[in-house]
Amino acid sequence: MFDHFGFLSPVYDRLIRPKDPGFLLTLLDLPKNGKLLDAGGGTGRIGNTIKPYISQVIVADISLGMLKQAQRKDGLLTVCTPSEKLPFPDETFDRIIMVDALHHVENAVTTTAELWRVTKPGGKIIIEEPDIRTFAVKITAFIEKAALMRSHFISPLRIAAMFDFSDAVLTINTQGYTSWVLVEKRD
Repeated sequence: MFDHFGFLSPVYDRLIRPKDPGFLLTLLDLPKNGKLLDAGGGTGRIGNTIKPYISQVIVADISLGMLKQAQRKDGLLTVCTPSEKLPFPDETFDRIIMVDALHHVENAVTTTAELWRVTKPGGKIIIEEPDIRTFAVKITAFIEKAALMRSHFISPLRIAAMFDFSDAVLTINTQGYTSWVLVEKRD
């Protein structure tokens, strides 16, 4: 399969600028001495903006081209891996983010189970996704299908339903065409 992201990686950060991380930082409530996984983090554009607020950021992505760009950013650790099979022990991370990436994975259910597995008790997962319920995102989904990307956009309610664990506390926030699913893993 063609690696769209590897192809775009040299110009990705110039084309897709990170938003102000303020809202994401508020949701994350980062511990200063903690570990954050930027799952599907590509070039590390989001992990890099969060790096000053936490002791360790690991960017995991399946695209080597994207990870080569992330490696150019000081202080980011990178791991080439599919999100469906993360190479980390159980309960490794204090915080996990997955920004604009869940709709690109091969299997969203397996991915969310893996994110849950590697989250420490008391930890948080934030999944930020375009909200497929909006017209603009429906157009984006059509364009990505036409470009033969393996995108599968999922509503925020369906994403939240993937975290059907007794110790999960779920919150959904939506602004414009973006949704944030916050999953807290109780101690």
